Amino acid sequence: MVDVPSLRANAADLVRRAAGRPIRVASKSVRCRDILRQVLAIDGFAGILSYSLAESLWLAADFDDVVVAYPTTDAGSLRRLAMDARLAARVTLMVDSTEHLDLIEAAVAGISGPPLRLCLDLDASLRLAGGRVHLGTRRSPVHSVASAVTLARKIVDRPRFRLVGIMSYEGQIAGLGDRPPGNPLRGLAIRAVQAASAAELMQRRAAVVAAVAVLADLEFVNGGGTGSVERTVRESAITEVAAGSGLYAPRLFDEYRAFKPYPSALFALAVTRRPAAGIVTVGGAGWIASGPQLPNRVPAPVFPAGLRMIDSEGAGEVQTPLRGAAADSLRVGERVWFRHGKAGELCEHVNDLHLIDGGRIVDTVPTYRGEGQAFG
Repeated sequence: MVDVPSLRANAADLVRRAAGRPIRVASKSVRCRDILRQVLAIDGFAGILSYSLAESLWLAADFDDVVVAYPTTDAGSLRRLAMDARLAARVTLMVDSTEHLDLIEAAVAGISGPPLRLCLDLDASLRLAGGRVHLGTRRSPVHSVASAVTLARKIVDRPRFRLVGIMSYEGQIAGLGDRPPGNPLRGLAIRAVQAASAAELMQRRAAVVAAVAVLADLEFVNGGGTGSVERTVRESAITEVAAGSGLYAPRLFDEYRAFKPYPSALFALAVTRRPAAGIVTVGGAGWIASGPQLPNRVPAPVFPAGLRMIDSEGAGEVQTPLRGAAADSLRVGERVWFRHGKAGELCEHVNDLHLIDGGRIVDTVPTYRGEGQAFG
């Protein structure tokens, strides 16, 4: 289920934090075309940051500005893009090397059409000690001004391409909560690293944008994520920010100091057994989020209050025992509500989202899975 007032409140707060910069919706965190449509109808949101080219081509039937957040090796989708002038005008590909340029050109060889739109992926990690210390996600090999200019020149020198944007995702800031529960010293260390990383990135990103803008007419410079919106928009080089997870507000976003979103997406599982006093078993719950297997990646029972997983069993593939004071009041067939660890992955488990407003279901909309769409 998705609570519509909470979703809208989260969207409004993202707009407030963006302080006038448009927000490009990260579709991997939403994975529901109807909700994407509702969010993009809100002033302050514009465009989609997708997670695969196949998904982008599907979305581009309805939306006119889709940037693929990751490089693609999908030759079939590349040919579809190159053969359709309307799609080619709506979809922007991500690249970070000449290997990507070569692969795309080989895939579309013999197909005439307008130049394909490209975005250069700039690595946003903090590198110290001559690169021996790497803080952040391992993404693009393009990190310095010189490497960005070198790749930009190679793009503009090839008539099959048009360089229209730069993207960089500062995962060590946007994707890492700075208030880990029960560990204030770790929180201080995270905040110190994030402050240093933000200062370094602000200067480097501005220098890259200035240098590349001499070579190409950039339409956008994208940065940030839900966890860093207000910090990223302080940079004059940034024209837009990306966000998506903050709309559903999964467990990962309980650990930030700068904002407090409303959990809007939850899922329910039925009680299937009562194996002992103080314990009930629900069907399923092993919906573990990707990334390092930390406690905040595991679904958490939230209603009825007072239930917790058993440490020796955790979240199971087909069943999960829960212990707590509320267990003895639950009967077989009744539901326990959970919050998931990461936003979009919830929709990989269900076909439909029930939209709730005022305590009642106002609509039921399909997820990508419910529309029969599987994107890799």
